[in-house]
Amino acid sequence: MIKKAFYKHLAGSKDLVTPYEATRAGFVSLALERNRRATPFIEQARSLKSFAAAAKTPKELLKIKGIFPALLCASGISDKASGHLEDKDKIDAINGLIKNFLEPAGANFVEELVYRFLLTKGDTLGGSMRNVGGILGQRKFARAIISALALAKTPFYWLNSKSNTWVKASNDDADIELFLRGINWKHGSKQRTALFNLTVPAVKNNIDFCLLNCDYKKMAIAYKKPELYISCGELKGGIDPAGADEHWKTAHTALNRIRKAFSSKPLSLQTFFIGAAIEKKMAGEIWEQLKDGTLTNAANLTNQDQVNSLCNWLIRL
Repeated sequence: MIKKAFYKHLAGSKDLVTPYEATRAGFVSLALERNRRATPFIEQARSLKSFAAAAKTPKELLKIKGIFPALLCASGISDKASGHLEDKDKIDAINGLIKNFLEPAGANFVEELVYRFLLTKGDTLGGSMRNVGGILGQRKFARAIISALALAKTPFYWLNSKSNTWVKASNDDADIELFLRGINWKHGSKQRTALFNLTVPAVKNNIDFCLLNCDYKKMAIAYKKPELYISCGELKGGIDPAGADEHWKTAHTALNRIRKAFSSKPLSLQTFFIGAAIEKKMAGEIWEQLKDGTLTNAANLTNQDQVNSLCNWLIRL
């Protein structure tokens, strides 16, 4: 009997549980990422303070060139919302800011302006941070695949999400995971192409990761053909234990939808799950699905050995 692939890195459900140390490290990584993303807003606020200092009264702020968007932001209008407003409405919003908040602040109106600018930018930052765990998780998984291919000395192409073009990988592959949306390599005589976040017609939903038996040059047609799909997986990079169960429920539902969509086809689709926050109860459920064959493979994203093992399995499918 052939030993199932997950046994190479998992001995039981306990191996899937995220340890406290990994959770702590994950929160630290998120904090560092939040600070990195906040840096441009802090610099903008410093510039705003410098320009606004030229105004003797709050109303004079409207005469200073170049700070109108910042005044609008301080009024509580986000960049997205401003696109739906007419110029008159924007002026009204800024006048409201001046009358209700800046003038009552007296001589400290510039500081009040900067605080309110940062308040709105903070909301923008909070919105961008909601999915940062998923983004960081995807990057880590992508880097593990790249490393597995590099160690096997397997040449590959990768899809640049910025230019939407396929690029042949060079020896200098530093940071390509920041922009990688797809990857292509050869396994024996077969072409393998994987894509992140692909809307699959057979499922009618977005799938976190799909591996197909095709050349990247034919992906425009290939992704519509169910018979070319080799593996599909769900990746949940959020580290907060409070959201672990919800992430698993979402992934579980998605994976069931995938299996159902492909069940009528004469295929043997491999499915897998990778999660950063895995609690004891969900670890038990994942383990049972692995043993009964519902899931083909699984790994804890915070355990590099498990991720590496899963990627080695993946590139050899």
